[in-house]
Amino acid sequence: MPTLAAEAPVIEFQMPWIAALLPLPWLLRRLLPPAPGNAPGIYFPDTARLEGLNGGASAALLRRARAGLLWLIWTLLLLAATGPRWLGEEVSLPASGRDLMLAVDISASMETADLELNGRPADRLQVVKSVAGEFLRRRDGDRVGLILFGSSAHLQAPLSFDRSTVGRLLEEAQIGFAGRNTAIGDALAIAVKRLRDRPEGSRVLILMTDGANTAGEIPPREAADLAARSGLRIYTIGIGAESMELPGLLGGMFGARRINPSADLDEDTLRYIAQQGSGSYFRARDRQELEAIYAELDRLEPVEQDADARRPMSSLAHWPLGAAFLVSAALALANLSARRIPGAGAHP
Repeated sequence: MPTLAAEAPVIEFQMPWIAALLPLPWLLRRLLPPAPGNAPGIYFPDTARLEGLNGGASAALLRRARAGLLWLIWTLLLLAATGPRWLGEEVSLPASGRDLMLAVDISASMETADLELNGRPADRLQVVKSVAGEFLRRRDGDRVGLILFGSSAHLQAPLSFDRSTVGRLLEEAQIGFAGRNTAIGDALAIAVKRLRDRPEGSRVLILMTDGANTAGEIPPREAADLAARSGLRIYTIGIGAESMELPGLLGGMFGARRINPSADLDEDTLRYIAQQGSGSYFRARDRQELEAIYAELDRLEPVEQDADARRPMSSLAHWPLGAAFLVSAALALANLSARRIPGAGAHP
Protein backbone atom coordinates (compact mmCIF):
# COMPACT_ATOMS: atom_id res chain seq x y z
CA MET A 1 0.00 0.00 0.00
CA PRO A 2 1.48 3.42 -0.87
CA THR A 3 2.49 5.64 2.02
CA LEU A 4 1.15 9.17 2.04
CA ALA A 5 3.57 11.93 2.95
CA ALA A 6 2.35 13.72 6.05
CA GLU A 7 1.89 17.46 5.71
CA ALA A 8 2.78 19.82 8.55
CA PRO A 9 0.02 21.76 10.32
CA VAL A 10 -0.75 25.10 8.65
CA ILE A 11 -3.13 28.03 8.94
CA GLU A 12 -5.05 28.82 5.77
CA PHE A 13 -7.65 31.39 4.75
CA GLN A 14 -10.77 30.40 2.85
CA MET A 15 -11.40 33.88 1.37
CA PRO A 16 -8.10 35.80 1.51
CA TRP A 17 -9.31 38.34 -1.08
CA ILE A 18 -11.41 40.00 1.64
CA ALA A 19 -8.16 41.50 3.00
CA ALA A 20 -8.22 43.86 -0.03
CA LEU A 21 -11.02 45.77 1.73
CA LEU A 22 -8.63 46.97 4.45
CA PRO A 23 -8.12 50.52 2.98
CA LEU A 24 -11.87 50.99 2.36
CA PRO A 25 -12.52 53.33 5.36
CA TRP A 26 -9.53 55.50 4.38
CA LEU A 27 -10.77 55.72 0.77
CA LEU A 28 -14.29 56.63 1.87
CA ARG A 29 -12.95 59.37 4.10
CA ARG A 30 -10.90 60.79 1.23
CA LEU A 31 -13.56 60.58 -1.44
CA LEU A 32 -16.77 61.46 0.41
CA PRO A 33 -17.54 64.98 1.64
CA PRO A 34 -17.28 65.49 5.41
CA ALA A 35 -20.42 65.18 7.46
CA PRO A 36 -22.10 68.48 8.45
CA GLY A 37 -20.95 69.75 11.83
CA ASN A 38 -23.21 70.14 14.85
CA ALA A 39 -22.34 73.59 16.24
CA PRO A 40 -23.68 74.19 19.79
CA GLY A 41 -26.67 76.55 20.04
CA ILE A 42 -25.31 78.23 23.20
CA TYR A 43 -21.82 79.56 23.66
CA PHE A 44 -20.03 78.64 26.90
CA PRO A 45 -17.17 80.98 27.78
CA ASP A 46 -15.53 78.31 29.96
CA THR A 47 -14.91 76.05 26.94
CA ALA A 48 -11.66 77.77 26.02
CA ARG A 49 -10.47 77.55 29.64
CA LEU A 50 -11.25 73.80 29.77
CA GLU A 51 -9.42 73.20 26.49
CA GLY A 52 -6.45 75.04 27.84
CA LEU A 53 -6.41 72.91 31.00
CA ASN A 54 -6.61 69.65 29.02
CA GLY A 55 -4.01 70.73 26.49
CA GLY A 56 -4.33 70.60 22.74
CA ALA A 57 -1.61 67.91 22.45
CA SER A 58 -3.48 65.54 24.77
CA ALA A 59 -6.71 65.97 22.79
CA ALA A 60 -4.91 65.22 19.53
CA LEU A 61 -3.30 62.15 21.08
CA LEU A 62 -6.69 60.87 22.19
CA ARG A 63 -8.11 61.38 18.72
CA ARG A 64 -5.25 59.43 17.17
CA ALA A 65 -5.66 56.62 19.71
CA ARG A 66 -9.39 56.43 18.97
CA ALA A 67 -8.71 56.30 15.23
CA GLY A 68 -6.13 53.56 15.79
CA LEU A 69 -8.60 51.47 17.79
CA LEU A 70 -11.21 51.84 15.06
CA TRP A 71 -8.68 50.66 12.48
CA LEU A 72 -7.83 47.69 14.73
CA ILE A 73 -11.50 46.72 15.00
CA TRP A 74 -11.92 46.95 11.23
CA THR A 75 -8.78 44.83 10.68
CA LEU A 76 -9.93 42.15 13.13
CA LEU A 77 -13.37 41.94 11.50
CA LEU A 78 -11.80 41.52 8.06
CA LEU A 79 -9.46 38.87 9.43
CA ALA A 80 -12.44 36.91 10.76
CA ALA A 81 -14.24 37.29 7.42
CA THR A 82 -11.32 35.74 5.52
CA GLY A 83 -12.18 32.42 7.18
CA PRO A 84 -8.96 31.48 8.96
CA ARG A 85 -8.74 27.82 9.90
CA TRP A 86 -6.15 25.47 11.28
CA LEU A 87 -5.29 22.32 9.32
CA GLY A 88 -3.59 19.68 11.40
CA GLU A 89 -1.17 17.00 10.34
CA GLU A 90 -2.58 14.33 8.04
CA VAL A 91 -4.09 11.33 9.79
CA SER A 92 -4.20 8.07 7.86
CA LEU A 93 -7.53 6.25 7.99
CA PRO A 94 -7.72 2.49 7.95
CA ALA A 95 -8.56 1.45 4.41
CA SER A 96 -7.59 -2.21 4.21
CA GLY A 97 -10.77 -3.80 5.53
CA ARG A 98 -14.11 -4.87 4.18
CA ASP A 99 -17.15 -2.81 3.28
CA LEU A 100 -19.49 -4.76 5.51
CA MET A 101 -23.24 -4.24 5.76
CA LEU A 102 -25.44 -5.86 8.41
CA ALA A 103 -29.10 -6.44 7.56
CA VAL A 104 -31.10 -7.25 10.71
CA ASP A 105 -34.70 -8.47 10.87
CA ILE A 106 -36.79 -6.49 13.39
CA SER A 107 -40.17 -7.96 12.46
CA ALA A 108 -42.67 -9.13 15.08
CA SER A 109 -41.39 -12.74 15.08
CA MET A 110 -38.00 -11.53 16.41
CA GLU A 111 -39.80 -10.98 19.72
CA THR A 112 -40.03 -14.76 20.27
CA ALA A 113 -38.22 -15.55 23.52
CA ASP A 114 -36.76 -18.94 22.57
CA LEU A 115 -33.08 -18.11 23.22
CA GLU A 116 -31.01 -17.37 26.33
CA LEU A 117 -28.81 -14.42 27.24
CA ASN A 118 -26.68 -14.49 30.40
CA GLY A 119 -28.56 -17.52 31.63
CA ARG A 120 -32.00 -15.97 31.25
CA PRO A 121 -34.68 -16.30 28.56
CA ALA A 122 -34.30 -13.61 25.87
CA ASP A 123 -35.95 -12.78 22.60
CA ARG A 124 -34.12 -13.24 19.32
CA LEU A 125 -33.40 -9.55 18.73
CA GLN A 126 -31.76 -9.19 22.16
CA VAL A 127 -29.36 -12.02 21.38
CA VAL A 128 -28.61 -10.61 17.91
CA LYS A 129 -27.84 -7.21 19.43
CA SER A 130 -25.45 -8.74 21.94
CA VAL A 131 -23.51 -11.00 19.54
CA ALA A 132 -23.55 -8.71 16.49
CA GLY A 133 -22.54 -5.74 18.66
CA GLU A 134 -19.44 -7.61 19.82
CA PHE A 135 -18.72 -8.56 16.23
CA LEU A 136 -18.84 -4.91 15.14
CA ARG A 137 -16.42 -3.88 17.87
CA ARG A 138 -13.90 -6.43 16.60
CA ARG A 139 -14.05 -5.29 12.97
CA ASP A 140 -11.22 -2.79 13.26
CA GLY A 141 -10.46 -1.33 9.83
CA ASP A 142 -13.79 -2.24 8.25
CA ARG A 143 -16.39 0.17 6.98
CA VAL A 144 -19.65 -1.02 8.49
CA GLY A 145 -23.28 -0.11 7.87
CA LEU A 146 -26.68 -1.19 9.14
CA ILE A 147 -29.98 -2.05 7.44
CA LEU A 148 -33.09 -2.73 9.52
CA PHE A 149 -36.06 -4.43 7.90
CA GLY A 150 -39.60 -5.44 8.79
CA SER A 151 -42.52 -4.74 6.50
CA SER A 152 -40.11 -2.33 4.79
CA ALA A 153 -36.35 -1.99 4.74
CA HIS A 154 -34.42 1.09 5.85
CA LEU A 155 -30.77 2.13 5.79
CA GLN A 156 -30.17 2.92 9.45
CA ALA A 157 -26.45 3.70 9.11
CA PRO A 158 -24.42 4.18 5.89
CA LEU A 159 -20.96 2.68 5.56
CA SER A 160 -18.64 4.28 8.07
CA PHE A 161 -15.50 3.66 10.12
CA ASP A 162 -17.52 4.78 13.16
CA ARG A 163 -18.29 1.30 14.47
CA SER A 164 -19.39 2.59 17.88
CA THR A 165 -22.19 4.68 16.33
CA VAL A 166 -23.37 1.79 14.16
CA GLY A 167 -23.35 -0.46 17.22
CA ARG A 168 -25.37 2.08 19.18
CA LEU A 169 -27.95 2.32 16.39
CA LEU A 170 -28.23 -1.47 16.41
CA GLU A 171 -28.71 -1.46 20.18
CA GLU A 172 -31.48 1.15 19.85
CA ALA A 173 -33.41 -0.86 17.25
CA GLN A 174 -36.84 -1.94 18.44
CA ILE A 175 -39.16 -4.64 17.18
CA GLY A 176 -41.92 -3.22 14.99
CA PHE A 177 -40.11 0.01 14.07
CA ALA A 178 -40.20 -1.06 10.41
CA GLY A 179 -43.49 -2.97 10.59
CA ARG A 180 -44.37 -6.47 11.75
CA ASN A 181 -43.78 -8.42 8.51
CA THR A 182 -40.52 -9.40 6.76
CA ALA A 183 -39.15 -7.78 3.57
CA ILE A 184 -35.98 -9.77 2.89
CA GLY A 185 -35.87 -8.86 -0.81
CA ASP A 186 -36.07 -5.12 -0.14
CA ALA A 187 -33.22 -5.38 2.40
CA LEU A 188 -31.07 -7.12 -0.21
CA ALA A 189 -31.88 -4.42 -2.77
CA ILE A 190 -30.77 -1.63 -0.41
CA ALA A 191 -27.53 -3.47 0.30
CA VAL A 192 -26.84 -3.79 -3.44
CA LYS A 193 -27.44 -0.08 -3.93
CA ARG A 194 -25.13 0.90 -1.08
CA LEU A 195 -22.31 -1.54 -1.82
CA ARG A 196 -22.14 -1.65 -5.62
CA ASP A 197 -19.81 1.37 -5.88
CA ARG A 198 -17.30 0.00 -3.37
CA PRO A 199 -14.11 -1.76 -4.55
CA GLU A 200 -14.72 -5.19 -6.02
CA GLY A 201 -13.97 -8.02 -3.62
CA SER A 202 -14.61 -5.99 -0.47
CA ARG A 203 -18.42 -5.95 -0.55
CA VAL A 204 -19.91 -8.14 2.17
CA LEU A 205 -23.50 -8.47 3.38
CA ILE A 206 -24.55 -10.39 6.50
CA LEU A 207 -28.32 -10.91 6.56
CA MET A 208 -30.05 -12.17 9.72
CA THR A 209 -33.68 -13.24 9.82
CA ASP A 210 -35.94 -15.73 11.56
CA GLY A 211 -38.68 -16.12 8.97
CA ALA A 212 -39.73 -15.97 5.35
CA ASN A 213 -40.30 -13.06 2.99
CA THR A 214 -43.85 -11.79 3.66
CA ALA A 215 -43.64 -8.18 2.49
CA GLY A 216 -41.79 -5.81 0.20
CA GLU A 217 -41.72 -5.06 -3.51
CA ILE A 218 -38.78 -7.25 -4.62
CA PRO A 219 -38.78 -11.07 -4.32
CA PRO A 220 -35.73 -12.34 -2.39
CA ARG A 221 -34.47 -14.62 -5.16
CA GLU A 222 -34.66 -11.81 -7.72
CA ALA A 223 -32.76 -9.53 -5.35
CA ALA A 224 -30.19 -12.28 -4.80
CA ASP A 225 -29.60 -12.55 -8.56
CA LEU A 226 -29.11 -8.79 -8.71
CA ALA A 227 -26.64 -8.98 -5.81
CA ALA A 228 -24.69 -11.72 -7.56
CA ARG A 229 -24.33 -9.56 -10.69
CA SER A 230 -23.11 -6.69 -8.49
CA GLY A 231 -20.36 -8.80 -6.94
CA LEU A 232 -21.68 -8.89 -3.36
CA ARG A 233 -20.60 -11.71 -1.07
CA ILE A 234 -23.59 -12.64 1.07
CA TYR A 235 -23.77 -14.59 4.31
CA THR A 236 -27.24 -15.47 5.60
CA ILE A 237 -28.09 -16.50 9.15
CA GLY A 238 -31.31 -18.21 10.17
CA ILE A 239 -32.11 -17.40 13.80
CA GLY A 240 -34.33 -19.26 16.24
CA ALA A 241 -34.52 -22.44 18.31
CA GLU A 242 -36.03 -25.60 16.92
CA SER A 243 -37.80 -26.58 20.12
CA MET A 244 -39.69 -24.53 22.67
CA GLU A 245 -42.05 -25.58 25.44
CA LEU A 246 -45.24 -23.60 25.96
CA PRO A 247 -46.75 -23.67 29.45
CA GLY A 248 -50.24 -25.04 29.92
CA LEU A 249 -52.95 -24.30 32.44
CA LEU A 250 -52.43 -23.91 36.20
CA GLY A 251 -48.85 -22.79 35.90
CA GLY A 252 -47.90 -25.49 33.38
CA MET A 253 -49.28 -28.53 35.18
CA PHE A 254 -51.81 -29.34 32.45
CA GLY A 255 -51.66 -28.93 28.70
CA ALA A 256 -47.93 -28.05 28.33
CA ARG A 257 -46.72 -28.71 24.81
CA ARG A 258 -43.53 -28.48 22.80
CA ILE A 259 -43.45 -26.66 19.46
CA ASN A 260 -40.95 -25.64 16.77
CA PRO A 261 -40.82 -21.81 16.94
CA SER A 262 -38.75 -21.71 13.72
CA ALA A 263 -41.27 -23.53 11.55
CA ASP A 264 -41.69 -20.44 9.36
CA LEU A 265 -37.97 -20.05 8.67
CA ASP A 266 -37.42 -20.25 4.90
CA GLU A 267 -34.03 -21.98 4.86
CA ASP A 268 -34.21 -22.83 1.17
CA THR A 269 -34.42 -19.16 0.19
CA LEU A 270 -31.64 -18.22 2.61
CA ARG A 271 -29.43 -20.95 1.13
CA TYR A 272 -30.20 -19.70 -2.38
CA ILE A 273 -29.30 -16.11 -1.45
CA ALA A 274 -25.99 -17.22 0.10
CA GLN A 275 -25.17 -19.44 -2.87
CA GLN A 276 -25.84 -16.66 -5.37
CA GLY A 277 -23.70 -14.34 -3.24
CA SER A 278 -20.75 -16.79 -3.11
CA GLY A 279 -21.17 -16.96 0.65
CA SER A 280 -22.59 -19.41 3.16
CA TYR A 281 -25.79 -20.07 5.03
CA PHE A 282 -25.59 -20.55 8.81
CA ARG A 283 -28.15 -21.80 11.28
CA ALA A 284 -28.15 -20.22 14.77
CA ARG A 285 -30.35 -22.20 17.18
CA ASP A 286 -28.90 -20.56 20.29
CA ARG A 287 -26.46 -17.89 21.37
CA GLN A 288 -23.47 -20.24 21.27
CA GLU A 289 -24.10 -21.14 17.66
CA LEU A 290 -24.52 -17.47 16.74
CA GLU A 291 -21.22 -16.64 18.44
CA ALA A 292 -19.52 -19.45 16.53
CA ILE A 293 -20.94 -18.10 13.27
CA TYR A 294 -19.57 -14.63 13.93
CA ALA A 295 -16.21 -16.13 14.90
CA GLU A 296 -16.19 -17.76 11.46
CA LEU A 297 -17.13 -14.47 9.80
CA ASP A 298 -14.32 -12.77 11.74
CA ARG A 299 -11.86 -14.71 9.61
CA LEU A 300 -12.77 -12.76 6.50
CA GLU A 301 -9.51 -11.60 4.94
CA PRO A 302 -9.23 -7.84 4.38
CA VAL A 303 -8.97 -6.58 0.82
CA GLU A 304 -6.40 -3.92 0.03
CA GLN A 305 -7.85 -0.60 -1.04
CA ASP A 306 -6.45 2.82 -1.82
CA ALA A 307 -5.02 4.58 1.20
CA ASP A 308 -7.15 7.37 2.58
CA ALA A 309 -6.11 10.32 4.72
CA ARG A 310 -7.78 13.28 6.36
CA ARG A 311 -6.53 16.49 7.93
CA PRO A 312 -8.26 17.66 11.11
CA MET A 313 -9.64 21.15 10.63
CA SER A 314 -10.88 23.76 13.08
CA SER A 315 -12.03 27.33 12.48
CA LEU A 316 -10.05 30.21 13.99
CA ALA A 317 -12.52 32.99 13.12
CA HIS A 318 -13.79 33.24 16.70
CA TRP A 319 -10.44 34.59 17.90
CA PRO A 320 -10.35 37.84 15.84
CA LEU A 321 -14.12 38.24 16.38
CA GLY A 322 -13.66 38.00 20.13
CA ALA A 323 -10.77 40.47 20.05
CA ALA A 324 -12.84 42.91 17.96
CA PHE A 325 -15.65 42.69 20.51
CA LEU A 326 -13.30 43.40 23.44
CA VAL A 327 -11.69 46.40 21.69
CA SER A 328 -15.14 47.75 20.75
CA ALA A 329 -16.32 47.43 24.35
CA ALA A 330 -13.22 49.22 25.64
CA LEU A 331 -13.69 52.04 23.11
CA ALA A 332 -17.36 52.42 24.03
CA LEU A 333 -16.51 52.66 27.73
CA ALA A 334 -13.81 55.24 27.00
CA ASN A 335 -16.24 57.40 25.00
CA LEU A 336 -18.83 57.13 27.76
CA SER A 337 -16.33 58.21 30.40
CA ALA A 338 -15.15 61.18 28.30
CA ARG A 339 -18.68 62.61 28.22
CA ARG A 340 -18.96 62.74 31.99
CA ILE A 341 -17.45 66.12 33.02
CA PRO A 342 -17.11 66.50 36.80
CA GLY A 343 -19.28 69.28 38.20
CA ALA A 344 -21.41 69.61 35.08
CA GLY A 345 -24.58 69.31 37.12
CA ALA A 346 -23.52 71.75 39.91
CA HIS A 347 -25.02 75.19 40.33
CA PRO A 348 -22.96 78.28 41.32
